[in-house]
Amino acid sequence: MQNLQNAPGVFNSVRLYTNIQAHTTSDVLSAIPAALKTNTSILLGLWTSGSNNITNELDALGKAIDQYGPDFANAVVAISVGSEDLYRLSDIGIRQNAGIGAGPDAIVQFINETRRFIEGTSLEGKPVGHVDTWRSWVNESNSAVIEAVDFIGVDIYPFFENDTTIAPNFYVNTFDNAVPIFRDRWEQVVNASQGKDVWITETGWPFKSEGPAWGESQASVDFQAEYWRGVGCGDLFGRVNTWWYTLRDANPESKQKFAITNEDLSTEASFNLSCSAVGTGRQNAARSAGGLSLRERVQDIGRWTFAILLGVAVL
Repeated sequence: MQNLQNAPGVFNSVRLYTNIQAHTTSDVLSAIPAALKTNTSILLGLWTSGSNNITNELDALGKAIDQYGPDFANAVVAISVGSEDLYRLSDIGIRQNAGIGAGPDAIVQFINETRRFIEGTSLEGKPVGHVDTWRSWVNESNSAVIEAVDFIGVDIYPFFENDTTIAPNFYVNTFDNAVPIFRDRWEQVVNASQGKDVWITETGWPFKSEGPAWGESQASVDFQAEYWRGVGCGDLFGRVNTWWYTLRDANPESKQKFAITNEDLSTEASFNLSCSAVGTGRQNAARSAGGLSLRERVQDIGRWTFAILLGVAVL
């Protein structure tokens, strides 16, 4: 989906949460050849929760290297080892029934295994990192993961930030505070990053929300559009590697709907995507990428399979 009307640039990057096709042991995820056919760059993902090894993930990665050769290597932006594993294992993740996680020691082990695996292959030298919530990155107990990664992928959702005890600003998550909350969480991660590149791997604002309220936040298309302009146009696009959530809502169980297009993947978004003004930004990385997320839940194995369609990568 590279032809979104009024988009601020060409969105042509995809983020994957696993290399493995659903209902197989280690077959290559179908999103990989699909991305190659459309000249879409890829932030690869290895699923690391719920297992003491990543053998099958690496097997699938090896098959992709063998099957798709230089085209695959040229398309790969980086490799994320895990996604929100530290959050799911944290107190807040457990309270929110986020699922099975993995601790920092396991993530560091898997990062090192991934680096060893790609040595001598066409992916050697690709950045290897991890994706997690901002709270996980600023938690000192996870500092070993920061030391191990080449880049930090952070997921920030002001909509869900209903904790008003977070210093120094103690924000209430009304929409008026959405951009300040985003910037506060972003800056906290940058300050904890040990100088590593920080990428936005998920952010967005829902147009619809069901179930219990999340603090003072409210969902609407108007707020979704304003968040796109305030955070996306104002701080991220063209400045920071960014994968936006989401192109299409693929999980029917989700109480919050974030899609910027309708279910038929129309090139017409629900609001005007153009950036009328260029913001000052919060850049700490020279590379620039953009994407829109597309997450598909595999219920029988509890694994996010593939995600994030649309992005700009200037590497």
